[in-house]
Amino acid sequence: MKIIVLNLPRDVKEPALAALFVPFAKIQSCSIVMDDARGMSKGFAFVEVPDEDEANAAIAALHGKQVGNQKIRVKNADAPRE
Repeated sequence: MKIIVLNLPRDVKEPALAALFVPFAKIQSCSIVMDDARGMSKGFAFVEVPDEDEANAAIAALHGKQVGNQKIRVKNADAPRE
């Protein structure tokens, strides 16, 4: 399942993001979306978790978690928008 992580602090790096998921799921990939012109994070990322149950557990555990000075939003990237 592809998970989107929103409202990330701009200084979070991929290893730190991946470490958030380790207690809940085995991740296949993790990528922070970068602004090529400025070389900075755009404040969101995608995480791939092959096991759907683990992905849902990670979403439930991490949605609203405080990272730095911001609360992140974590959800299924493929879910229809409300």
